[in-house]
Amino acid sequence: MNMQTGAVEGFAPPPLRSLKDTRLTVVMMRDILLKTVFRKNVETATEIGQAICLPLPLTQQLIDMAREMGLMQATGTLHATSSNEMGFQLTDTGKARALDALSQSEYYGAMPVPLEDYKTQTKRQSVKNVQLTRERLLGSMGHLILPDGLIDQLGPAVGSGRSVLMYGPPGNGKSSIAEGIRAAMGDNIYIPQAVTYAGQVITLYDPIVHTLVEEKHDTAGSPLRKASARYDTRYLLCTRPTVMTGGELNLSMLDLNYNAVSRTYQASLQLKSTGGVFIVDDLGRQEEPPQALINRWIVPMEMGYDILALQSGEKFEVPFDTLVVFSTNFHPNKIFDQAALRRIFFKVKIDGPTQDQFLKILAMVAKKKKVPLDEKSLLHLLKVKYPTIQNVFANYHANFLLDQIIAICEFEGIPYQMRPDLIDRAWQNLYVDEEDIVH
Repeated sequence: MNMQTGAVEGFAPPPLRSLKDTRLTVVMMRDILLKTVFRKNVETATEIGQAICLPLPLTQQLIDMAREMGLMQATGTLHATSSNEMGFQLTDTGKARALDALSQSEYYGAMPVPLEDYKTQTKRQSVKNVQLTRERLLGSMGHLILPDGLIDQLGPAVGSGRSVLMYGPPGNGKSSIAEGIRAAMGDNIYIPQAVTYAGQVITLYDPIVHTLVEEKHDTAGSPLRKASARYDTRYLLCTRPTVMTGGELNLSMLDLNYNAVSRTYQASLQLKSTGGVFIVDDLGRQEEPPQALINRWIVPMEMGYDILALQSGEKFEVPFDTLVVFSTNFHPNKIFDQAALRRIFFKVKIDGPTQDQFLKILAMVAKKKKVPLDEKSLLHLLKVKYPTIQNVFANYHANFLLDQIIAICEFEGIPYQMRPDLIDRAWQNLYVDEEDIVH
């Protein structure tokens, strides 16, 4: 079955047939309608429906309701570009109400999804339900030379939807493997543009985190009308999200982000990663100690929910349906206590390549970069240079050395080539000699 089709038919949020199906209050819908018309240049019912993400019949019901209350009026002109639709605008009373609503919250646009409904949708498309096969995992990492037995360890870890800790020396592809894990998931899920709790709207969709899936529509009829018959139009079809953080991660990013000027909330990074993967790269390089970061994740990872707080101090539960992948260059025993380690379900060591694996990587990279291999230079590298570092190979070495050689060749104005003297010059930049600097 096509992944996209499977997503649409398998766990699509039910389509909206009436305003009651939104499970939003009439006041909230009315205010968002007025704010959206006030802030955006939309006049026809179709344009307004696309802006607030409701099907045309429900949008028209809201417009009629606003007209009855004296908040909107017809402009009396037909728009030739919009299938001769009637235009609408706010009355003076409607503008005053829109400004009053904007003073309470600047949020406008897509109608939000109640938090309880979003929890139900999260269960439908849980990351724990992804059926990950060996073939799919290998397929997403086919460009990598992997250590023996790594897929045997990674497969059950990722397939379980539980937390994974990858550790080992730097430069051996932990970040690439983490990205390959996300790519292996492959399917699509539905992300609401915003959710609402206790009358507050929290923006969830983030174009940096969520990748939209282009949907095919028949040539006749608008995309909005087509989609409305199949699923709730407040949701967007996206690939499973990936949040990737590194040394910049701090605990505040895992809480709601409140903008005091616009009086709006942005979802936390954890909430944005729901249904996908949260990758914490370079664990141990953050300002927060690793133990503190892990402690913040203990309840979500074990219980399947996270606890967030509004500006009022009110706390509430949100779903935590995320595969957390930690990656570190430190030995786990050095940065965690045993209680924290016990809560990370899988620990996978990513070691450096063997000599044979390193040569395979070097050959692959050299071919890609159009640098011809030279036997004498390879022997010099293996017999003279690597013994100086106890023959410890790393995956990044091939790229690094070849990029250095290319830079030298371009500077010297000679064709790309591999020579022992060029190897020596490149090696100087791979490691810095231990020495005291005299000041």
